[in-house]
Amino acid sequence: MTRVLIADDQVLVRAGFREIVSSAGDLDVVGEAATGAEAVLLASRSRPDVVVMDVRMPVMDGIEATRRITATMPDSRVLVLTTFDLDEYVFAALRAGAAGFLLKDTPSADLLTAIRTVAAGDALLAPGVTRRLIAEFVTRSAAPQPPAGVLPAAITAREREVLVLVAEGLTNAEIGQRLHITAGTAKTHVGHLLLKLAARDRVQLVIVACQAGLAPWGRTSPAP
Repeated sequence: MTRVLIADDQVLVRAGFREIVSSAGDLDVVGEAATGAEAVLLASRSRPDVVVMDVRMPVMDGIEATRRITATMPDSRVLVLTTFDLDEYVFAALRAGAAGFLLKDTPSADLLTAIRTVAAGDALLAPGVTRRLIAEFVTRSAAPQPPAGVLPAAITAREREVLVLVAEGLTNAEIGQRLHITAGTAKTHVGHLLLKLAARDRVQLVIVACQAGLAPWGRTSPAP
């Protein structure tokens, strides 16, 4: 059973999300928060698998709440809700460690799929919302970017192939099918990439791929 915490300052929105999530037999709502501070407190108590987090909340916004939760509760994944797919708040949430992004008007079935995807350890990278966000994030980032195609020498040719497919938004099972390997082997390669690239999750792997010019929707030319 996947444990879900819902954080949104609007009572009706929380009620709607609770009804949707509770309708799924494999998901359980373990709490509701009206502020970011309350979300952090409830997350520390209930240790949810997924926090469905609004970014615009009083007392403490969803960005700071995401930062605190991901820093102190690495097993809790944060799925950020936003009204606009290029909301400035979302760029900050990405830096804070959000595992995925979802528009508030997303259909119910897609919300449930997103929660399951994030809970399984995959980043919510498709359809294009998160891809555009990460591409824009890399463009705006003040951090030095490596020349296109440059990765640490420790990355093997197979791991490079896997990184490209992670950047395309493929799950471990889909990567396995594409490369004719098992999903378990694909997961092992992803694990090696996380370690070698010092990445917290798959979203950060996608950022690395985009910075290195490996993402098909990211930077297409070397940095100057």
